[in-house]
Order: sequence, then structure tokens, then C-alpha cells
Amino acid sequence: MPRLVMKFGGTSVADLDRIRNVARHVKREVDAGYDVAVIVSAMSGVTNQLVAWCKDAAPLHDTREYDAVVATGEQVTAGLLAIVLEGMGVNARSWQGWQLPILTSNVHGSARIESVNGDELIKRFAEMKQVAVIAGFQGMHEGTRRITTLGRGGSDTSAVAVAAAIGAERCDIYTDVDGVYTTDPRVDPSARRLDKIAFEEMLEMASLGAKVMQVRSIELGMLHKVRIFVRSSFVKPEDIDPKANFIGTLICDESEIMEQQTVTGIAFSKDEAQISIRRVQDKPGIAAAIFGPLADASINVDMIVQNISPDGSTTDLTFTVPSSDYERARVTIEKAKAQIGYERLDGATDVAKVSVIGIGMRSHAGVAASAFKALAQEKINILAITTSEIKFSVLINASQTDQAVRTLHKLYGLDKG
Repeated sequence: MPRLVMKFGGTSVADLDRIRNVARHVKREVDAGYDVAVIVSAMSGVTNQLVAWCKDAAPLHDTREYDAVVATGEQVTAGLLAIVLEGMGVNARSWQGWQLPILTSNVHGSARIESVNGDELIKRFAEMKQVAVIAGFQGMHEGTRRITTLGRGGSDTSAVAVAAAIGAERCDIYTDVDGVYTTDPRVDPSARRLDKIAFEEMLEMASLGAKVMQVRSIELGMLHKVRIFVRSSFVKPEDIDPKANFIGTLICDESEIMEQQTVTGIAFSKDEAQISIRRVQDKPGIAAAIFGPLADASINVDMIVQNISPDGSTTDLTFTVPSSDYERARVTIEKAKAQIGYERLDGATDVAKVSVIGIGMRSHAGVAASAFKALAQEKINILAITTSEIKFSVLINASQTDQAVRTLHKLYGLDKG
């Protein structure tokens, strides 16, 4: 029988009524002939409460015990959904991450999945037609036998990893939106839902500010060729025909997309901060003296712009970091002042990054140039630029973010069907 993985996020399982709604979605697919594995998140707000309790118990708590606490949210949801399914006559049982097992690295709070054993699930599909309800966001480190968690959004990663392990036909990600849009509809109401988007494009969208999917889940899907379908859990289960085309966005290999648009979407992030190091000596080793300490502090640097002085002896170097790392980055650079030898350190947190993404950019020239012209006409100043094969990003004043997004969305015709 074909196999299907269904993942439901926190808002989809926020209370018992919504868990019953999820159960009807699952039963529909079982009745259609699928062998089903379900991945669930904690009920909405539960993880935040568990995290708050850990911090209240001890601000500098043991991360191993933190994982033991926060992993319980998903376990509650899995058990409740299995109970509801059994009450509907569907053979189901709950699984915790360590029971499969889902094996991970030993980095508590942000572990990475190393392997998933799907053999027992496949056996139970064949022998009992049993639905597996699996607690997402968690696994186990094989050496220490301790529970680990995967970081925020980790249930998406759990779902794609399980889909790869059992050879699922598809991994359906049920959420509170009905797919992936060309940009955030709250910023530009003309944003359109995409029927399909390539893994590479979705990876860029997710990493550059789109909140629909977790970045690591897209990486796993691309690596293992797991087709991911983003759809809404708030459509009535009985209104969906599992054998017909339904509303949502398929994240798939580029080869499945017949006609590729030059630009697929506009993403943006206001979680940016800018740091400028003034009058640094222009000589070998300076970049290492600046970025080495930042790397050691696990601070990700994104955009980098260097301006050489007229006499060529000094340079101004500007770069961006996540706004949550801004203060740590400043302190790190200040501590390394003797090695760097700069004159002044400036910073700003009122900046935003707007990105244009599309695999069609590979074969089209002038895509970025037209954006720069359009932004200039709107009096939007560009502070920094980065590019790659299928995207480019500009750093601008945060107050002009919405204006820039709408300008670029219209420029590339994304507001038209």
C-alpha cells in the first residue's frame, strides 16, 4: 500500500476539538488506502510554558534536563491523538522519538537527525494496518541514551526524516495557512499561493524569512527526494477527496515544474542588525581577525561590504548579523580590538533584508538591475547587496520594508495569475 506522512503543527492540535479534527483528516487517508504515519507538535503554547518553567527553575539549567522537560509537549499530543483515533475505530499507537528510534547528534536543544529506523512502522503497516502517531521535535543520542530536541520547528524535520525512512509517497505538512505564497499576504494582499515550488527556492525562502517551513526539513527533503505538500488543517476533512487535486503547495524537484518563472517569490526579514568597523588597516589577516572570533562565538555573518579609503591604507567594513546576536557581536569585536586595530565601531538594528528568489534567474540577465532601478524610483536606499545563483538580497532601512516588498512583487508580475 502507498505510505503517507502527515504532520500537524501546534495550532492544528491546540485543543481536543482540533485534535478530533486532525483525527478525521487521518481517518480519511486511512480509508483511502494509505498506510499513515502522523507527526505531531505540542499543543499551541505548551512548549513556551515548558521553556518558561525551565528558565524559572534555573536560568543556567542543564540542557539535557531542558530537553527531557520540553519533549513532553509532543508526547501529550501523540497520546491524545492515538486515543481519539482508537475511539473512531482506527488502529493507532503513539511513539516517542527514542522508541523508533530517531537517532540524533548530542547537541541538546538543537540536535540534528542522524538516522531514523522505520522498520517497525513498516512491519506494523503490513501486519496490523496500524497508524503510527509520532511525537515530533525529539530523538535520542545513541551514546548517552538521552532524549534530545531538534530546535524550534523541529517537527517539520521529524516528519520529512520519517517520510524518507519509510519510503512515503508524500509528506503532508498541515499548518494554519493553505500553502506557500509569493510573499507574505499581510504585507501585500495581492500575493498568490504557489501550486509548486522547487526545493532550492523553498530553501532560500525559508532561510531568508518565510516562516512556513523549517530550513532543515527542506534540506532533508531535497537530499532524500521527499515530496512535501504544504496544506491547511482547517479545511473540513470531509470536504477533501484524497484521490483528487487539493489546495496547497507542492515542494518538489525542479524537474517536476514544467514552466519556471524568472522570480518565484519575495522574502524579507526584519531580524537583522548592521555593524560597521571604521578605518581598519587594509592588510592581510584583518578579515580573519574580525570574523574568526565571531565564528568562535557561533554568530552567523551574512552580508559583507568593504569600502577602501582613497589612499588605500584603511578600509570600512560593514556586515550583518541576526538582531538577537547584535550585542554579543559588538562585545566580541570590542574584545578583539587590539588584534583588529579599528578606529570606531558603529551599529544599527533598524535595518531589514529583502530577497528576490527564483530558479529562473539562472537563465535571465538583468533581474537584479531592474530591482535596483525600481527601488531607486521609490527613494529606497540600498545599504548592502548579496547575490547567489537563484537569489539576491538587499539591506534597507526597516521602515521601508513593506514598500520595498510591494514594489518588487509588482515589478516581477507576481501579483498576476
